[in-house]
Amino acid sequence: KDIFLTNNLSNKKEKFVPINEKNVGMYVCGPTVYDDPHIGNARPIVIFDILFKILKSKFSSVTYVRNITDVDDKIIKSSNEQNKTISELTKTIIKSYIEDCNYLNCENPTQQPKATEHIDLMIEMISTLIKKGFAYEKNNHIYFEVKKFDDYGQLSNKKIDELIAGSRIEVSDNKKNSEDFVLWKPSLENEPS
Repeated sequence: KDIFLTNNLSNKKEKFVPINEKNVGMYVCGPTVYDDPHIGNARPIVIFDILFKILKSKFSSVTYVRNITDVDDKIIKSSNEQNKTISELTKTIIKSYIEDCNYLNCENPTQQPKATEHIDLMIEMISTLIKKGFAYEKNNHIYFEVKKFDDYGQLSNKKIDELIAGSRIEVSDNKKNSEDFVLWKPSLENEPS
């Protein structure tokens, strides 16, 4: 039986045709581990577990990658408030998250990379964006310049003019445009670098 999914680009339900039928790839944004998991974290866990199981029932090989963000401003703030190291905090929250996934009878993803394991790759990608003119540096911050990417907002069906500064994107004097978003921030004193 065919699988139909909503294509955000066309905003229509369409038959799923994998790029590679021999190995279907599925990438899902996982948790930012700064606090105990909550019901909002459970929804994507369950939804994407169901999709993973459906894909595995139809295709011989499915690679499901779900990342874990284990360093960011919320994590640093939470570790300071709880008087724990970032490592102590993130290990505890990751353990709790995995226990919740198991409780919900969700399968483990094929891979579950942590952000801290791929910093070099992030730096390489950001450097490429700077070289290609999509990103810029100001006061040791690096921003993605939204107006340089013609198709920005196409997947979310949002127009740049409709984005409200400060609603999801940090307001900063460092930016060329209010809708630009940070790719890299300098670490402050007592923060990981």
